[in-house]
Order: sequence, then structure tokens, then C-alpha cells
Amino acid sequence: MQQPSRRAERFAVGTTATLEELEGDPHALLARLREREPVSWLPALDGWLVTQRDLAMQVMRDAATFTVDDPRFSTGQVVGPSMLTRDGEEHRRHRDPFARPFRRDAVHARFTRLVAEKAEALIDALQPAGGAELRRSLTGPLAVATVTRALGVEDADEGAVLGWYEQIVAAVTDITAGRSPGSAGRDAYAALSAAIGPALDREPAASLLAAAAGAAGGLERERVVSNAAVLLFGGIETTDGMIANAVWHLLSHPGQLAQVRASPGLLANAVEESLRLEPAAAIVDRYATADVELAGARIGRGDLVRVSIAGANRDPGEFADPDRFDVARSNARRHVAFAHGPHACIASHLARLETETALQRLLSRLPALRLDPASPTAPRGLVFRKPPELWVLWTR
Repeated sequence: MQQPSRRAERFAVGTTATLEELEGDPHALLARLREREPVSWLPALDGWLVTQRDLAMQVMRDAATFTVDDPRFSTGQVVGPSMLTRDGEEHRRHRDPFARPFRRDAVHARFTRLVAEKAEALIDALQPAGGAELRRSLTGPLAVATVTRALGVEDADEGAVLGWYEQIVAAVTDITAGRSPGSAGRDAYAALSAAIGPALDREPAASLLAAAAGAAGGLERERVVSNAAVLLFGGIETTDGMIANAVWHLLSHPGQLAQVRASPGLLANAVEESLRLEPAAAIVDRYATADVELAGARIGRGDLVRVSIAGANRDPGEFADPDRFDVARSNARRHVAFAHGPHACIASHLARLETETALQRLLSRLPALRLDPASPTAPRGLVFRKPPELWVLWTR
């Protein structure tokens, strides 16, 4: 392992990077890192950052060398052990009871109508106003309604669920940034646990949670709750960010929006291209299980190794003109926005369905949809990237 005194010399770009750069518009910094220091030491993150696509995929595939199973893992500190914080057979034990209902055919059969009806109802409510902040009026509520139905806790108050999710996400972000998370995240998880309890006692056929808690699922009650929390904040965060980022990208590029309007078949690829440029989850954490060398960087056993999904998705070795938003990009789907390897996002098909449905309904229902010039915005965030607010206008 390289000594701290040598790291500043060896990793000149990484050692001068700041949290402000990483949280704001990090792409120029990530490009410099990818070109000069594809595996770099960042004191701001107290760990290594991997920005090159092939190296990022290598780390995410190799759970034996780069594990999530470490007490420092941010999500584990907030919600306890889950499929997100375990590897190997224990990871499969946590993940398998939830996996089948999230397969593509199962998702489309169960959720296509629900998602379409909820999106239509939300747009019905906001359409007369001629303008709205979409994260609070559409993207967040759609994600909450869908994930609570998936988990069988649709009787819970949507506003309360959204509040719990925001507190859990804030706690995870604080831990990632080296800040104290306070008690709000723990309190939110406790409230979520109480709300989930009744769903666990129903017949296994009643919901995904009841099935996981049943004899066939084989998971302890407490671990079902932990995994439900992961699916809750992951499902809401991914979908909220996906829809908001895709709307922002399309409305920020009128020529690309015109292409989608002229050729609706491009909509799905536009979603993939938006995911590539601004993944809703920009960083994933791993911990080295042994001393290892990666792209010339000597990583020590126990070191934190962070994979920059945002950096990997703009690797010019894979994507020509990588900073350009191109709804017709032929290989847009080769992004790693849903991670890679054993911890690839379990709910990616559901997130795609929600995002494509929301965009299709927005573009068809709200003529002349455009960003509100009085409230400019852009995606930001260290771990989860999306516009803090997304104000739009349309013709009444």
C-alpha cells in the first residue's frame, strides 16, 4: 500500500478534488481522473475512486476481492444487513426471495396498467395549472405509489413514505460524504419497519414482502424489513431520479426532443442515454478484501474503493463524444447505471417501465412542455444525482 505522503505525488488530480466538485457538476473532474488517474486516491472521499469503465466493471464483478460486506457500508449503517450489504451465498439468500417478481415479464404483467393509471391521475391533477414542480407533483408520487404496491404496503400514507425515504437517503449521503448522519435516518427506518409489519403477516400470495417472510422465502422477519427498506429507497430514488433527469435532458436539448416527438420509438433509447449521462446512483462502494493492485494503484486490504458510475458512463473508450446527449446513440444501453455483477439493480425493469410511461404521458398530455426559465436547475448530488427541483411550463 502506498504511504499517504506518496499519494499526493502519485494522485495529483484526486488529492485536490473536493466534495463540492463531486456534488455539483463533476464531469470535467471525472474526465481528468479517467484520463490521468483511472484509479485515484481522493482524500475528500477517504478512499479510492475508479472512473474507467472496464476497471469499474472489473471491481463490480469481483465480489471476492471488492466486497460490500463491511460494517462501514453506508446503507448497512442505516437499515442493517440486506442484499445490498452481503456477498456470496448470504447475498443470494437475501436477494432470491425478491428476485422473481422483478423479472421483466413479471414486471410488465403486473405493473403496466397500474403505472399508466397513476401517471395519468397525477397529470390530470397538475394539467390545469400550466406549470409545476415535477419532482413533488409527478416523479416522487409515481415512484412511491409503485414501490409501495410492489411491497404490499400501499395502505401507508404516501407523504409519510416519501418522508421516510428522504431521511434514509439523506443519512446514506451524509455517511458517504464523511458527515454524521444524525438520528433522522434511524427514526425513519423505525417508522418504516412499523408500517411494514402488518404486510409480513398476510398470506404469501398477498405481496412480495409476505412471500419473502414466509417459509418458502426463508428470511428472518428483521431481514425482510431491511431488504424492504433497500427496495423502498432504491426504487423511489432510482425512478424519481431517472424520470427527472430524462425530462431535464430532453427539455434542455430541443433538437433531441423534436427527434423523439417525430419518432416515438426513440423514447426508450432516450431514457437509456439519459441514464448514461446522469445515472441516478452515481457512486457505489466496495471494500478491498486483500492488498491488490489495480491500474497501477496499490490498494490496501480494507481500503474503501468507490466506483464512479458517472465516470464509467462517459468513458470515451466506449462512447464516442461521451458528453453529448444523443437519443439515437446506438450503444446507449451499454451504460452501467444499474451497476454490474451480483449487485446489479434488482428493480431496473420496473424503473424503466415507470420512466418510459411517465415520459410518454408527459409529452402527449402537456403541449409545449418546457423548462421554466425563471427556475433554472440541473442534476446534482454526490451519491444520488437529480435536479433538486424541476420546474416546467406548458400551454394551458
